[in-house]
Amino acid sequence: MLAGLSGAKRQRRRSRRRRFLLCVVMLDMSSQSRRHSLAERGNDLYETPPVAVHALLRVEKLRHQLWEPACGHGSIVDVLRARGHEVIGSDLINYGRPDFFSRRDFLMEKLPRGCEAIVTNPPFKLVEEFVAHAIDLCPLVVMLLRLAFFEAGAGPTQKAALRRYVLDEHPPARIHVFRLRLPMMHRAEWAGRKANSGMAFAWYVWDRGHSGPTVIDRISW
Repeated sequence: MLAGLSGAKRQRRRSRRRRFLLCVVMLDMSSQSRRHSLAERGNDLYETPPVAVHALLRVEKLRHQLWEPACGHGSIVDVLRARGHEVIGSDLINYGRPDFFSRRDFLMEKLPRGCEAIVTNPPFKLVEEFVAHAIDLCPLVVMLLRLAFFEAGAGPTQKAALRRYVLDEHPPARIHVFRLRLPMMHRAEWAGRKANSGMAFAWYVWDRGHSGPTVIDRISW
């Protein structure tokens, strides 16, 4: 293919190819196509950075009695309790915290007595189910979700239908988008290099007392 080209032209052609290949690799990394598979994610435990919870508390006046139904090791619960909230922590898995309820499947649970709001970072593989169940149970729901969660919902699948249910039929009152990417939420027991996330995240707030369109703002951590 390069036959008949001068040396300078061949060099420029090779240089363009290398730049193209580099761009393809960078796009592949930025789109998170190398995320861990569902099998690798196991229980889907990715601990929430405490800075994300502190950022939430600067923009939302949360009620006193809260429920964290995917609490993991307690990164959200510990920040909320330190700020004076009474928080129930529960999870399907027992992570060794005696102050949490384990072996509790949130999708089968009812709202605990006295609970005024649900605050959680739901497991990615069940995110639509978690959000739908939470807003059916509780008048105030706060979820840490990918910003891309706001854009989907097409198609005949059950997950698409649930996405339309929580975004179109019951739209969030507020979405607090992080200006900068959060620290990477590595899977539990991750021992590799720490970095910032390759994905944009936001706090989504469903509030039955809200009327009008969804309010979107930008926050810092």
